[in-house]
Amino acid sequence: MEIIVCIKRVPDLSEAEIEIGRDGVSLDDEDLDYDVNEWDNFAIEAAVQLKEEHGGRVTVITVGDEEAEDVLRRALAMGADEAVHLMDDAFEGSDALGTATILQRAIAGRPFDLILTGAISGDEARGHVGPMLAALLDIPMVALVTELSVESGTVTVRHEVEGGLERITRMVLPALVTTQTGLNEPRYVSIRGIRKVAGMEIPVLEAGNLDLDSSQVGVAGSTVTVEEIFLPPRGEGAEMLEGSEETVVEKLVERLQREGAF
Repeated sequence: MEIIVCIKRVPDLSEAEIEIGRDGVSLDDEDLDYDVNEWDNFAIEAAVQLKEEHGGRVTVITVGDEEAEDVLRRALAMGADEAVHLMDDAFEGSDALGTATILQRAIAGRPFDLILTGAISGDEARGHVGPMLAALLDIPMVALVTELSVESGTVTVRHEVEGGLERITRMVLPALVTTQTGLNEPRYVSIRGIRKVAGMEIPVLEAGNLDLDSSQVGVAGSTVTVEEIFLPPRGEGAEMLEGSEETVVEKLVERLQREGAF
């Protein structure tokens, strides 16, 4: 079974002090820590588990600069067999469609049964690349998957749909799945595991290797551009209700009725 996992290196924004860059369209990343995208970890773990169950190979692919090599080596330490680094100055500034196009060119010439991606990325949280990649490859896809199994050339998934509901869907392989929180518990990556893959060669593919020119990717090839990034305005502080428990409850109910809550 041939499994491809598309991953991304993103900043850890969980406890960071967010500051807008001087250009007004990016974040000031000088003090930010970077790691593999949280949702991509579920995809890597799922791929390795499927390989352990059915045999085959797991290939991880990323689009990014030189520092993105770190997330590829982390995936190799988790159990992936091969990594591919898509890196070119021409790729910088690509929107979701441009990124999907780069990935499609890298994947189209490879044998694959299943492609896994994270449902969203921690930096942009749009969830566009996976579905666009599936469309470019002309294969079926399901997003927000929380369970999956493979059997007899098909993949069966449980996934989230509108209204807080879930659905079970079966697709004939090849197919693409985007993974959601709750799918699995990604395995711990030990220092020994990282050292083990430190010397593995990771091929780098540039735009020319993928038969792409600058008009198709990067800023020039983007159909979506960021005009401005700004922090939301600070709202007024919370009003503290004082008094006994009964008094506070009465005040709260009165306020909610006045505001039309019920």
